[in-house]
Amino acid sequence: MRVLVRLDLNVPLGEGGRIDDDRRIRAALPTIRKLIDGNGQLILMSHLGRPGTHRDDRVKYSLAPVANRLSKLLQKPVPLAAGCTGNPARLLVNGLRNRGLCMLENLRFNPAETIKDKEAANSSSLRNMKDTFARELAEMGEVYVNDAFGTCHRDNASMLTVPKMMVDKPKVIGYLVRRELQFLGDTVADPRRPFVCVLGGAKVSDKLGVIRALLTKCDTILIGGAMAYTFLAAKGVDVGNSLVEKDLIATATELLEQSGDRIVLPVDSIAASEISSDAKPKTCDGDIPKSLMGLDIGPKTMDHYTEILIKARTAVWNGPMGVFETPPFDAGTVAVAHALATATKRGATTIVGGGDSASAVDRAGVAHRITHISTGGGAALEYLEGKSFAAIDILDDA
Repeated sequence: MRVLVRLDLNVPLGEGGRIDDDRRIRAALPTIRKLIDGNGQLILMSHLGRPGTHRDDRVKYSLAPVANRLSKLLQKPVPLAAGCTGNPARLLVNGLRNRGLCMLENLRFNPAETIKDKEAANSSSLRNMKDTFARELAEMGEVYVNDAFGTCHRDNASMLTVPKMMVDKPKVIGYLVRRELQFLGDTVADPRRPFVCVLGGAKVSDKLGVIRALLTKCDTILIGGAMAYTFLAAKGVDVGNSLVEKDLIATATELLEQSGDRIVLPVDSIAASEISSDAKPKTCDGDIPKSLMGLDIGPKTMDHYTEILIKARTAVWNGPMGVFETPPFDAGTVAVAHALATATKRGATTIVGGGDSASAVDRAGVAHRITHISTGGGAALEYLEGKSFAAIDILDDA
């Protein structure tokens, strides 16, 4: 039986197509192995990066390095089609045997993959383009498996239009998506307490929905990253030259009033005049001089956040505490990673919401000590926010 498997193999690539982090490839292995053991003929599909129309993008964003890594992990050939549809793909698929697999080339090489449903609804040419592409993919499989959690919040053709077209054919989730839903859904819906959430990153606007949603569930929300300075400015703290979303100060004030003491803000910051490893950082208690900007939480805040986290029974983290890519402004993020690892050791369920936070626990060397690391940054945020995903809702209960 031919199984069309949508995966999220959007891994970071370095020079020469070097895979810098193969977590997403490894995360797909349980579903792939299960289907192989069931004598399936697997047609794997994924996107990679954001290719444009430049000819060099066909090389830069090819899934060839991913197919090679997967082949080594499975210890069996994973041939890559020259395209994701058309004769090259059909010839490869038609040659499959039981327990065999192949990979289609980057789905985003076809612009129809990323046509949004709203755009398609307002344009018959775009709708026909998306439907034609999706139909070609759908005709390849007798079963559809969605194991691409990182793109479950998108209405891409391969995520939503393809399963819509596979009428009367089984359409199910894979093991990775099931695990993500279990931890991001079930665990957060009925958490063991205290339930602590750590939110960081650059902008309050990116986290507004999840802050409001988690305020109804969390005992404590620890705020870090540049977004903290919008909240601090709302409290009247002088934040110097720090990044502040001035149009959201009123919203931040409202959230602080609603939260009581559940939203906890930094009491000190590591500040500098520029983001550089050569910068001369200064620890600022409270106010930050006008010539400096906050680039990390300070040592008192690190200690305070650690004290709260290690007592948690459920903890969720999304977003770094500072500019962690540039030492010495990574100390706060590393401290949170270690605090989560300690909480796990003490029996807590700890969840890291993908993206930069997943990279941070890797850098801190504690990834193996976290209960669950999500493969989807944006998808994890939206699911924590309580949004439903059409790409999941359309699948069978099975």
